[in-house]
Amino acid sequence: MLASPGVQPLSGLLVVDLTRYLPGAYASRELLRLGARVVRLEPPEGDPMRWVAPAWEAALNAGKESVACDLKAEPGFGRALCARADVVLEGFRPGVAARLGVGPDDVPERTVYCSITGFGATGPHAQRAGHDLNYLGFAGVLADTAPGLPPVQPADLAAGALAAVAEVLAALLERERTGRGARLTISMTHGSHRLVAHRLGGDPLPRFLTGDLAAYRIYETADGRHLTVAALEPKFFVRLCEVLGRPDLAGRHLVAGEQAGLAAELAAIFATRTLADWLAHFGDEDVAVGPVATLAEGAAEFGAPAGDAVSATIGQDTDAWRGELEWD
Repeated sequence: MLASPGVQPLSGLLVVDLTRYLPGAYASRELLRLGARVVRLEPPEGDPMRWVAPAWEAALNAGKESVACDLKAEPGFGRALCARADVVLEGFRPGVAARLGVGPDDVPERTVYCSITGFGATGPHAQRAGHDLNYLGFAGVLADTAPGLPPVQPADLAAGALAAVAEVLAALLERERTGRGARLTISMTHGSHRLVAHRLGGDPLPRFLTGDLAAYRIYETADGRHLTVAALEPKFFVRLCEVLGRPDLAGRHLVAGEQAGLAAELAAIFATRTLADWLAHFGDEDVAVGPVATLAEGAAEFGAPAGDAVSATIGQDTDAWRGELEWD
């Protein structure tokens, strides 16, 4: 995990993470990166992500502590731990945390308590089971690209995790002024819709950034690799056409009815060279072109320093916290 260098505003704050799977783990990883101490409160068998996706689990949870607790059998211990927290994250269906004794009314007023939900705490879908793909579908995000799947989980990671982080940070700032915490509810479906709501009034062209615009597409190269073209501004597309030796194509840039034919011509051109050849050919030209890198290639240039991520074993810190809380 890459720490935020020189920016550790959450140093000295305690986050207790009751969540399972991806959204909560990502959110508490970001809070950890900003300096917080994070304790995962797991069931005795552990977060299911430990065996469903162990590499993800390790990457997202390295550096966090683990306390094992069966909340049905020992709710008081979980409640005592949460009472120490500055921030509590939970991802149960609405009402479950309260029934387990670790709900928003079970922690001190100064605690920032954040529930990451699928559909919010109320409404017709509040108790509906779901995952990222369901939330995106309900929100209208997939309308242009179905049946294709998104390559990441934007409902989990953006509408859920990062929205939770933003709300938690704002609540902590408000607490500095008032001394009071907050009770926050994040809906991944509502948040997903906010990601596309600006399009309700219409796009400049149909499927403007979702596949129809020739200047905003992914093209295959001669070696089976792919090149990203995002020459939205006229100056970028004009220069792209010049570097391709086809200045005649520039006038069709944003012309309705021309996009399919223009894309076919560009596809034929890009299919004549390898990815490496094209990247060398474009060099540092202002054309808004780049590679579709592999995960390994992306990590080599833009990722965190190499190292094996290792998360705490299930319950590794339970005894230490029992002692800290004087809980037998």
